[in-house]
Amino acid sequence: MTFPGSLDDRDALRAVRLAGAEPVPLWHGEKWLSDVVAVVLPGGFSYGDYLRAGAIARFSPAMQSVIDGAKNGMPVLGICNGFQVLCEAHLLPGALIRNDHRKFVCRDQRLRIENAETAWTNQYEAGQEIVVPLKNGEGGYVADPATLDALEADGRVVARYLGDNPNGSYRAIAGITNEAGNVVGLMPHPEHAVEELTGPSTDGLAFFTSVLQKLVGIPA
Repeated sequence: MTFPGSLDDRDALRAVRLAGAEPVPLWHGEKWLSDVVAVVLPGGFSYGDYLRAGAIARFSPAMQSVIDGAKNGMPVLGICNGFQVLCEAHLLPGALIRNDHRKFVCRDQRLRIENAETAWTNQYEAGQEIVVPLKNGEGGYVADPATLDALEADGRVVARYLGDNPNGSYRAIAGITNEAGNVVGLMPHPEHAVEELTGPSTDGLAFFTSVLQKLVGIPA
């Protein structure tokens, strides 16, 4: 999906292609999603991050179809700004706020995969450590204590930061999923770690091969 201000939509298209699927460019202004079985909401600065990051993109015409599809089981991955959009759309709980150190962070980030059973992580092992790029200014994940406790208890924390917490996210949470496991929000960028030429690793590719395994049983 491309919004005004998206940066990483082409990177996501390439990642989908490298995973073995046919990527379909989607425009935020189109109300209906045609012939797609999964959606990636990419990173960037949709609508210039006015009001709050993701707050305006949540009302794009295409988002109602994304919301309806997600509620009916369609896999949806929100990366960075896409994670913010998913929270604004109430497909995921909590919110993303300005980094606690008030600076933009850009670095290769170690993560631990906590939940390897979602539509987007089933090609990982629980507890597996990976390295993917992280780049954000409003990446701090926050939620009230009851929500955080529920996410932990239900195994809905998908990934956690290792080492120094890069943005002040509560409980070092880097990504979460909904109860059904088809919607995942992730602040780091797996689409930037899909081939050795450009990434710090190829650790991010399994996010995209996972959804193929979930949908059509294509082996990784």
